[in-house]
Amino acid sequence: MTTPADTDCRFDDPIIEATHLWVTSVVVGLNLCPFAKKPLQQDRIRYRNVPVAKKRDVLEALLDELDFLDNSPETETALLVLPKGFDRFEGYLELLDMAEQLIELEDYAGIYQVASFHPEYCFDGEDWDDPANFTNRSPYPMLHLIREDLLEKALESYPNPEGIPEKNMALAREKGVEQMAQLLKACMPVSE
Repeated sequence: MTTPADTDCRFDDPIIEATHLWVTSVVVGLNLCPFAKKPLQQDRIRYRNVPVAKKRDVLEALLDELDFLDNSPETETALLVLPKGFDRFEGYLELLDMAEQLIELEDYAGIYQVASFHPEYCFDGEDWDDPANFTNRSPYPMLHLIREDLLEKALESYPNPEGIPEKNMALAREKGVEQMAQLLKACMPVSE
């Protein structure tokens, strides 16, 4: 197994292991993000378990992570995994909105952006049981911090990047709810 980009991100943590397995088998395995394979192979993804249940504490961890990324150019992207307190998708969306506001407030807009993943993810206007929702469903709620300059560079060399979401939704619908749910379930620790 690959080692994390930072020694604080332990792969003996079942939450980090589940997240890493999800990135490997679902995100990269299904090619949901054509830009994830290279940082995964190069061990440039940071995984951080943030086991706090209060929004304020998560936002403090987010600021710490932004500072870490500022000082760690070898780390391409970071996943803040939130195993406690954000099981409800609506509550998670409130946190996501606050995280995006904090990035603006702290002058990180244009430097980093947040992508969202949640076990109950549901695209606006879609049925909850639409398989397409699994393109953003993850083992645990998480905030994915992306370096905008690296994303822009990757998008420049990728044909039709605007079509990625539609391609992913079509793939998920082709596989169906049961198969997509099984892929996600297979990432979870045995005890869950």
